[in-house]
Amino acid sequence: MTKPPDNLARTVLRDPVHFLAFGFGTGLAPIAPGTFGSLPGILLFWLTLPFGHYVQLGMVAAIILAGIWICGESARRIGVHDHGGIVWDEIAGMYLTLFFAPFTVPGWVLAFLLFRLMDIVKPWPIRDLDHRLQGGLGIMLDDLAAALYAAILLGLYGWLMT
Repeated sequence: MTKPPDNLARTVLRDPVHFLAFGFGTGLAPIAPGTFGSLPGILLFWLTLPFGHYVQLGMVAAIILAGIWICGESARRIGVHDHGGIVWDEIAGMYLTLFFAPFTVPGWVLAFLLFRLMDIVKPWPIRDLDHRLQGGLGIMLDDLAAALYAAILLGLYGWLMT
C-alpha cells in the first residue's frame, strides 16, 4: 500500500468518493474519527423516521451495499486499507443499531454508547473479521457485527427493564 496524500483533507473534500467514505468530513476529526463518524448515522436515521420501518430497512440495505463499494474504493485510492478516517462503516453501523433502539433520548444514547463500545473493543469474532477480510466488505463487516452486538445488548436491556 502507498502512503496517503499529504493533504488528505483537501483530497477528501474534493473527491465525492472520499467525501462519502470520510462521513461528509467527520472522519477528518483529529481524535476519535469513528465516534465523530457515527454522528451522521444518527442524523440520517432521525431524518428517515417519518418514512417508517420499511423505508428504513431499505436505507440499511442501500447504506451497506453502497458502503462496500465506497469504503473499498476510497481505501484503494488513498492506498490504506481501512484508514481510520473512513467512517461510512460507522454511519452504517450506527444507523443499523438505532433501528433496534427504543425511540427515546436514553435509548438513542445507549445505542450510541453500545455501538461505539463494541466497535472499539471488537469482541470475538469482530476482531477476526476486521483482520481477515480485505476491501470494502472487510471494512464494513466489522462495524455491522458491532451493530448487531449492540442491538442484542439493547434487546437484553429492554427485556430486563420490562
